[in-house]
Amino acid sequence: MRAIHGLWLVAFALPLRLLGQTPTPATPEPAKAPPDTTKGKGAPFFHRTDMYVAAGFVGATMAFFPLDENIAIKLQNPNTQANQFANNTAKAFEFFGAAGPYIIGGGLYAAGWVSHKPGLRDLGWHGVESVIYAQALTGVLKGVLGRARPFVVNDSNPHDFKFFGGFGSADRQSFPSGHTTTAFAAAASVTSEARRHWPDKWWSTWLIGPVLYGGATMVGISRMYHNKHWASDVVMGAAIGTVSGYKVVDYSHAHPDNRLDRLILRTSAVPTPDGGVRVGFVLETP
Repeated sequence: MRAIHGLWLVAFALPLRLLGQTPTPATPEPAKAPPDTTKGKGAPFFHRTDMYVAAGFVGATMAFFPLDENIAIKLQNPNTQANQFANNTAKAFEFFGAAGPYIIGGGLYAAGWVSHKPGLRDLGWHGVESVIYAQALTGVLKGVLGRARPFVVNDSNPHDFKFFGGFGSADRQSFPSGHTTTAFAAAASVTSEARRHWPDKWWSTWLIGPVLYGGATMVGISRMYHNKHWASDVVMGAAIGTVSGYKVVDYSHAHPDNRLDRLILRTSAVPTPDGGVRVGFVLETP
């Protein structure tokens, strides 16, 4: 609980008794608002609740390990693979787990600058930023854990790990799913930003979230359908992406003056009459 410390400044007038007047009590200054500990340099990046969330995701991933082989075999059933519509749909969704978030996020960022809408600019940049962080973490885990992809072991040995084996072979970069991580990071960050900037709009909660998370889920399924990942790869990828998206947005708004946001979101370059460029900071509030 945050303590409220009010400072009362009382003005003392000169004794007016000599003039036969009664001094008028000074009006005390209103108490200052309590400090917002959710913002500024003191706000922590990780909270205790994050540990519980991480533990839940790890538990869900472990729960899928015994199911990996059975799910992979069913998805690779000839009847399932013969469905051309499913195959084409899976290919389309994979775009949103690769270059899609960068293209869409960059487009939103540019549109925010052109239209002078800082909320849109925030949404685009933080979406891309969360994807970058999520992919960096995923890349390290892929390299260290070295899990063999389903097609490498013919869907029969989901527990084939080789520590540090993923750094030298793409066939051992199954865990976690990078496409799924990317899709969920974009979904989480955009959903979080939308709720912050447009809290009174119904679509910021009831439309954007379901659409983006639903699409991210389809990205994960498409990777399993194409035999590139086990189910547990997808679950862990979804966990990393979701946490990355929310943490990036929370941290950025708790630390609005962080150097990266100041550089990407507040810097402007304006041409000068003499042919030069003037660089400065945008003063509008995102």
